Amino acid sequence: MPDAAERPARVEDVHELALAMPHVTIVRGSAENPVYQVGGKSFVFFRTPRPDAVDPETGERYPDVIVFWVGSEADKLALVQDEGSPFFTTPHFDGHPSVLVRACRLGELSRAELAEVVQDAWLSRASARRAKAWLEAHPPA
Repeated sequence: MPDAAERPARVEDVHELALAMPHVTIVRGSAENPVYQVGGKSFVFFRTPRPDAVDPETGERYPDVIVFWVGSEADKLALVQDEGSPFFTTPHFDGHPSVLVRACRLGELSRAELAEVVQDAWLSRASARRAKAWLEAHPPA
């Protein structure tokens, strides 16, 4: 049986992993979509369909976009420029420290890879004190 951390990621994992981080609250967006926050700052949210994220063939708005904050522009570029990565961005997010992924493509990541993205998103938005405490309790392997 494969290790649970190595199985393909699922939407349920996004919710579980975000809620597993400390001091997380959920607020609801305009369409009741979940927005995960730490200290009043969003770090993961489920986006409503928008005109900047569309199927290039049909022009239909993607209904399943998830936004993850990142720590830096370099982190963002590393995720979106990797040809094999499901992460992308749009001109709407130019200069914004976040990446997008369609829920239907989460399975291209392992659960462990998704966990790292969620944890990095949380770390990028948590207070310095909270981030330091979390990192001390979870040293890199």
